[in-house]
Amino acid sequence: MAKEYLYRGHTIEELKRMDLSTFISLLPARQRRSLKRGLTKQQKIFLDKLKKSSKPVKTHRRDMIILPEMIGKEVMVHNGKEFVRIKLEPVMIGHYLGEYVLTRKPVKHSGPGIGATRSSMFTSKK
Repeated sequence: MAKEYLYRGHTIEELKRMDLSTFISLLPARQRRSLKRGLTKQQKIFLDKLKKSSKPVKTHRRDMIILPEMIGKEVMVHNGKEFVRIKLEPVMIGHYLGEYVLTRKPVKHSGPGIGATRSSMFTSKK
């Protein structure tokens, strides 16, 4: 039996039925202040597209806060180079879309090249 996810003592169904102002009061300070100002025009358009579509919706809105009505949907968020697909899950509520799509790749260093150090002068070139 899987444990049901609770956000601040509320189930996902309760959160989906809540009006936005009640839900906002449960969020951390930064997200609460952002949503109290209201959604931007682009964020409203994105939410409408997400509600209507059954396919993943592409977006550049990395600053969009994940709301309960978005749970279970797939979104493709731009990382600066390409769109990365993420499935929105209950644990993501209250976080930003951009938190789940990294903009920088971790650096993977290989061995030093010829001429990189003084000692590399004496290594074989084969």
